[in-house]
Amino acid sequence: MPVGQEILIALGANTPFGGDGPVETLRSALVGLQARGVSVRKVGRFYKTPCFPKDAGPDYVNACAALCSDLGPESLLEMLHSVEADHGRIRAVRWAARSLDLDLLAVGHEIVPDLPSYEKWRTLPLDAQTARAPDRLILPHPRLHERAFVLVPLMDVAPDWRHPVIGLTVRQMHNALPAEARGEVKPV
Repeated sequence: MPVGQEILIALGANTPFGGDGPVETLRSALVGLQARGVSVRKVGRFYKTPCFPKDAGPDYVNACAALCSDLGPESLLEMLHSVEADHGRIRAVRWAARSLDLDLLAVGHEIVPDLPSYEKWRTLPLDAQTARAPDRLILPHPRLHERAFVLVPLMDVAPDWRHPVIGLTVRQMHNALPAEARGEVKPV
């Protein structure tokens, strides 16, 4: 990966860890990323967002950040999982409440592992999403274009990033969301 390629991540938490609430945990995660040699270029505001899926736990605090690193996509994902583990994340149940969630949204305009695999996960029906998870990294994140809790915070750090498959910018994807969904995402 070329130095300076834009890395976009989403951060989220909805349970306390070690006496810290979600906001403090997200701040600590950003420090953890920097301690691992990742340059944190920009961090957006923190937002309170409804739990997804609905009624699966307390509301979240979400944010997005733009990073820079020499690591490739798979190594970046491993590093994100390491930071999550340092903050008590246990991957037992898909979409369960969590002390920290770091999602790799995009690495530049890379499509990983390939376009057919990406399309398979992007078009997976919601009921199948709850039961199945990819066995490898899929980039860009196959659901980022559908989620207000990602797109509203992503507007803070990369409004002009263009999705390499859909062809829309973050701003265009954000504006295409229902106003009600955008309105549920409120600054902390």
